[in-house]
Amino acid sequence: VQLQASGGGLVQAGDSLRLSCAASGRTFSTETMAWFRQARGKEREFVAAITSSGNFAYAVNLVKGRFAISRDNAKNTMSLQMNSLKPEDTADYYCAAGQSGGLDTLEYEYQFWGKGTLVTVSS
Repeated sequence: VQLQASGGGLVQAGDSLRLSCAASGRTFSTETMAWFRQARGKEREFVAAITSSGNFAYAVNLVKGRFAISRDNAKNTMSLQMNSLKPEDTADYYCAAGQSGGLDTLEYEYQFWGKGTLVTVSS
C-alpha cells in the first residue's frame, strides 16, 4: 500500500481543515488506517485510527470531539476532519496503514506510511 496525505495548510485558531489520505494497492479495505502527527522538536504521536470496515474508530482525548476520522473504501481514501483547531495542533500529519486488525496506537503496528502534510494553526 502506498499512501499520500494532503490537505494541510495555514489556518487560524478556531478554523477547520480536512486532511485526506489517498491509498493505492489492493489491500486498503483490509487494513486499519490511522493518523499520527509530529510537532517540531517532539516525537510523533498517535491521533486517531479507524478499522478496515470503518465501523470502529478511536481518537486521543486531546482531539476527541474536535477531530473525526473516516474512510471510503470504494475510493481508497481516508480523511481527518479537524474542527476548532488550536495552535498546539500545529504539526506534520502522517497517515498510516496496518494489518493487525485492531485500533492500534503504536507506530510499529503500522507497516505503511505516507509523507506528512503540514498543518499550521496561528493564534
